Amino acid sequence: VQLVESGGGLVQAGGSLRLSCAASGFRFDDYAIAWYRQAPGKEREGLSCINLSDGTTYYSDSRFSISSDNAKNTVYLQMSSLKAEDTAVYYCAGARAILDGTCQYEYNYWGQGTQVTVSS
Repeated sequence: VQLVESGGGLVQAGGSLRLSCAASGFRFDDYAIAWYRQAPGKEREGLSCINLSDGTTYYSDSRFSISSDNAKNTVYLQMSSLKAEDTAVYYCAGARAILDGTCQYEYNYWGQGTQVTVSS
């Protein structure tokens, strides 16, 4: 299982950014993918997830939305109205999923992370 994040960078407050998580090494729609972030000195925070087997999604913040492109084996995190406090390293993570109407799993496959910096 391999997950590779991309799309991070420097953005001004109020701007938008779309992160990508390219997945390989497993059957895409047998898994759930989640996005987390971790800022310096803070605990890792779950942001959003999607169960690719049944389409269930979860968001912790209405400014963020998650989507998938099954043809590209890629999950996206669209972030809008970004704030300085959104500055962090963003990670995607994977877990085996079932058709259970949730994406709240214990995620055990992780990407290397992508830095998002929001300037105020």
